[in-house]
Amino acid sequence: MIWNEITSWDSVESIIQASFEKPQLIFKHSTRCSISSVAKNRIEKSTYEDADYSLLDLISYRNVSNQVSKYFSVHHESPQILLIIKGKCIFDESHYAINLEEIVEQIATN
Repeated sequence: MIWNEITSWDSVESIIQASFEKPQLIFKHSTRCSISSVAKNRIEKSTYEDADYSLLDLISYRNVSNQVSKYFSVHHESPQILLIIKGKCIFDESHYAINLEEIVEQIATN
């Protein structure tokens, strides 16, 4: 799996634009949290190839994470995954509830 690293709001804007062509997943990851590492590993083990995956390091890019939460109107969680389709966050989940199979179901219905 290839993670596209989010390092600025420009990265997020690119994700928003790409979401009109292909589903985009943003994984908000805390490098200091074991739950976040477990959730990230679960995603990596069950890759869905028809989406792009982006990783936002919450420790290094906290301001970008706050902008993402505000822009998509989602409560900040860590870890958290957001599914972006046609410029909107249509699904988000956090902690141990992050499950790629459920995300694929959401993609299929949208």
